[in-house]
Amino acid sequence: MQRHFLVLFVLALTQITGWGVVGVLPVIATPVAADFGASLPSVFLGTSVMFVAMGLAAPFAGRAFRRFGTRRVMAAGAGLIGLGLGLLALSPSLPVFWVAWALTGLAGAMFLTTAAYAYVAEYAEDRARSLIGTLMLVTGLAGSVFWPITAFLDHLIGWRGVFVCYAGVMVLIVCPLVRFGLPTTEAATAKTAQAGRGRWGPVFVLLVAAIALNSFVTFGVEAVGIKLLQSMGTDLAGAVAIASLLGVFKVGGRVIDLLGGRKWDGLSSAIVSGAMIPMGLVVIWIGGAGILSVGGYLFLFGVGSGAFAVARATMPLVFFEKADYAAAMATIALPMNLINALAPPGIAALMAAIGAQATFAVLGGLSMAAFAVLLQLNGMRVRPAPAE
Repeated sequence: MQRHFLVLFVLALTQITGWGVVGVLPVIATPVAADFGASLPSVFLGTSVMFVAMGLAAPFAGRAFRRFGTRRVMAAGAGLIGLGLGLLALSPSLPVFWVAWALTGLAGAMFLTTAAYAYVAEYAEDRARSLIGTLMLVTGLAGSVFWPITAFLDHLIGWRGVFVCYAGVMVLIVCPLVRFGLPTTEAATAKTAQAGRGRWGPVFVLLVAAIALNSFVTFGVEAVGIKLLQSMGTDLAGAVAIASLLGVFKVGGRVIDLLGGRKWDGLSSAIVSGAMIPMGLVVIWIGGAGILSVGGYLFLFGVGSGAFAVARATMPLVFFEKADYAAAMATIALPMNLINALAPPGIAALMAAIGAQATFAVLGGLSMAAFAVLLQLNGMRVRPAPAE
């Protein structure tokens, strides 16, 4: 247990730092835009570039995990993130700024989230699900920890100094901490990896479909939820309060899934949470911005999307051995990161075309489709052989 705790501590600390240093644009976007003489949307495009690059690089990172070992690839990724942040600090123009975010995204595929889950799957085996749930819970604190630090540093040394400082943290602290602070795990052999490939047919396609559909809904609502609520007649203060409460309910959903992790598997969690997500969207679609409908939306959608965030990382453990988990998650990361990049502008365009309330109906339909896919996956799970 003590060894598990130390591994979890190192992963949590380094993942919070990694996501914290690449998630600084909400704090420093205004001075960056002023420095380049550019618009805020063009600066925020850097985040979309990062997610696209991360998604495109994910399958290659998965192969590197199997060949070189996840720990070594993660350490290299942490160092490359530092290089990307250094290039951001030196960017003379907006195009170079975007290129630097692309490099940061490529490095993120080697270090952030998927890599950490792959390491846990290699290291913990039968306890991987509970450790992944715990890691996901604590890494959600990245923004809460780093946004105030970033605001302070920006006031002190400017946005370029912020990136220089964070580049040094990634190269001098995070990289060696991952390389020497995590124990060696047994990398997947070619034989074991090949053994699981026969199951990468319909099951894998359905996994990707369910995760991508619900990621579009949940990530998009998180990004533009305040605007959706405002378009339904809620004032700004009320919309911000509802969005903040939604975050609290999401954490609650992750805690519930974590506490029950030994009683049910990732697919069971996904089915229950996947049913709650469309129910919450239907409630606010029908009831509008009334108190009862908003309360139902917060509970059903908030708890459901929080629990599903854990389930999407642990569902592959139901179908794949640990040797295949890293490759499966790396491949799933490609469509998921592309969805994360496209969801906010896509939902914003949908809201402008058909209105906020109808947008909630469309999102409910997408999440219902994801739920149907999850039910089909449940029928394809491997059942234990009956005792003779």
